[in-house]
Amino acid sequence: MKQTALIVIAVVIFLVIITAGGAFFIVDETEQAIITQFGKPVGESISTPGIKMKIPFFQKANYFDRRFLEWDGEPNEVPTSDKRFLYVDTYARWQITDPLLFFQRLRDEYGAQSRLDDILDGETRNTIAKHKLIEAVRSTNREFVLSSDVVQKEDAKEIEFGRGVLEQEVLLNASARVKDLGIEILDFRFKRTNYADVDRPKVYERMISERKRIAAKYRSEGAGESARIMGSRERELQSITSEAYRKAQEIRGRADAEAADIYAKAYNKDADFYRFLKTMEVYRQTIDGETILLLGSDGEFLRYLERMK
Repeated sequence: MKQTALIVIAVVIFLVIITAGGAFFIVDETEQAIITQFGKPVGESISTPGIKMKIPFFQKANYFDRRFLEWDGEPNEVPTSDKRFLYVDTYARWQITDPLLFFQRLRDEYGAQSRLDDILDGETRNTIAKHKLIEAVRSTNREFVLSSDVVQKEDAKEIEFGRGVLEQEVLLNASARVKDLGIEILDFRFKRTNYADVDRPKVYERMISERKRIAAKYRSEGAGESARIMGSRERELQSITSEAYRKAQEIRGRADAEAADIYAKAYNKDADFYRFLKTMEVYRQTIDGETILLLGSDGEFLRYLERMK
């Protein structure tokens, strides 16, 4: 009897523990929750952290993140109003603001991501389709930093709206469509834009031809500068050569004048000695070991030779 009573008491205690454990649950600061009974929401959503109570076994706590969540879109090829195609990669930030409505309409984050794919991708396509390609690329009408040789006329067009306005348009339109989903879109951006495959070869060809034209211009300018430098070098060389020749002639003239003056002074002091020196210089310049001269005995050239006899 006592053993049966102990067993009953143990079972009761065990059931009490299980019941007590299932009756309490904890909501973290980063979470919010709703209570469902047989799959249907019961009561209001719980957004304050702490220990909460529910009916064990019959009710279930469903948790939802209350932090900012990320949506990362797939790159899509989108047509513009000027019949161009643009690859657009987008991203957004969103938050669950009404857990009860969110659970009723979307159930969980996977359902929300799928719905955001439809809404944000659709609004992105609609917005870009209403504007020209340049509006999705440029944000302001600031002047290009690049050289005017590189900038194409069509790329230098001024914009009326710009990339930021298009992002805000997508954000406003998408926010209006998610009001009844229990979520809020906090921010939307174009992460990356790129030309589509059909336009990309044309863009590359234009870039290549433009670079070739600029290279040809630089080569032409370089050749002209080289010719100018060579011409300047030749003129400087001729100027330096002529100036050197003039100075050499002046030096040579002064030297000849000084030599003539020295010769004149020497001649005036001793005419016979001067005549003798000049005759010896002539002998040295005209006669060597292989020279054969045929001269008459009465020639002036042999005057000093005859005296040596």
